[in-house]
Amino acid sequence: MNLDKVISGFFIILAMTLNFGFFYGDMQTVASHSKYELFAAIVINLIATILKLGDKTQLGSVLLATSLVADIQLLAAAAVWTIAAYSYSINAEVMAVIVSLSGGALLANITSVALYVGDTLKSKR
Repeated sequence: MNLDKVISGFFIILAMTLNFGFFYGDMQTVASHSKYELFAAIVINLIATILKLGDKTQLGSVLLATSLVADIQLLAAAAVWTIAAYSYSINAEVMAVIVSLSGGALLANITSVALYVGDTLKSKR
C-alpha cells in the first residue's frame, strides 16, 4: 500500500464530500448552508491542491487543474458571502449565487475523483 496515494485520495474525496455537504439543501435558504462547512471545504480543497503539486504526470496536471478550479469557485463563494454579510444582508438571491459557485466547485471535485478512481483502476500491481 502506498501511503502517499492513501493520503492524497483521502483529501481528494474529503474535499468532494465536504463540498457536497455545503451544496446540498434548499438553494435559497441561508439556514441550509453552513459558513463553517464552506470554510472546511475551502481548507480541505487547498490541502488537496497542495498534495497534487508534486505529481509530474499528464493526469497529475489535469487533477491539479480541477483542484484549482474548485479552489477558485469556493474562494469566490466565500468572497460573495463575506461581502454580502458586511455590506448588506444575505438574501435568497445572494445565497443562490453562493450555492451556485459551490456547485461549480462540486462538479470540478467530482471530475477529480472520477479521474483519480479511473487512474487507480487502470494502474497495475
